[in-house]
Amino acid sequence: MQPEDEAVEIAPAEAYTHGHHESVLRAHSWRTVENSAAYVVPHLREGLRVLDVGSGPGTITIDLARRVRPGRVTGIDAADDAVTRATGLAASERVDNVEFRVGDAYALPFADRTFDLVHAHQVLQHLARPVDALREFWRVLKPGGLLAVRDVDYGGVIWSPASPGLARWLELYRDVHEGNGGEPDAGRHLKRWVREAGFGRIETTASTWVFSSDLEREWWGGSWAERATQSQFAAHAIEQGHSNPDELERIAAAWRDWAADEDGWLLMPHAEVIARA
Repeated sequence: MQPEDEAVEIAPAEAYTHGHHESVLRAHSWRTVENSAAYVVPHLREGLRVLDVGSGPGTITIDLARRVRPGRVTGIDAADDAVTRATGLAASERVDNVEFRVGDAYALPFADRTFDLVHAHQVLQHLARPVDALREFWRVLKPGGLLAVRDVDYGGVIWSPASPGLARWLELYRDVHEGNGGEPDAGRHLKRWVREAGFGRIETTASTWVFSSDLEREWWGGSWAERATQSQFAAHAIEQGHSNPDELERIAAAWRDWAADEDGWLLMPHAEVIARA
């Protein structure tokens, strides 16, 4: 028992805001090293042993594997279905120096000093204890090994033309994300989190995703129109008392309207950190 005068620290609840609905996995499958991890490219070389935490459908992981052959890449994700999908994709593309496993970012199933590079894309924003996860990344890195993390900052998301529906989406997204124990403005905190985890030689950069062309708007707007009503995001929004089905339908309609507007434009800023163990 705890002494009466000793406070008991309770870890915040944690859940993945997006879930693994087909619309989410389809959107995540667009990601490659080129459009989502270009800051890592100067540090890649043949023969590296790489861990990709939160590998999702595996597109970035497989791209990394191609670039470090004959090195080995391991992707871990908390979701069985994502791991199954990624394993199938690697087999269909005949990339044989990659494997996917179910794993926990706080308790990686690997020995100390196993990897040359640990990469995590859009992961820390969803964790209630990002610094603890980063310390676990440190544990499995070889001395002098490289950490590469990239996260969006929803505080900097902008779009045109003005849309009350998208403004409500962003407000709602922030409420749901925070309700799930995450940090929607993770990008601005990355450097501090990495430093607090004990890493040194920290380098910071930033890059953006921009959706503007007809195809980009159709893809991104269509994805969010579906996610707003059918993904785990919708379930969280309703369960947490932040929204209701009628409002979520209006948000989906706002995304479709934005996608159909030839002047539509949206930017999402990302912070990037490279650091050494």
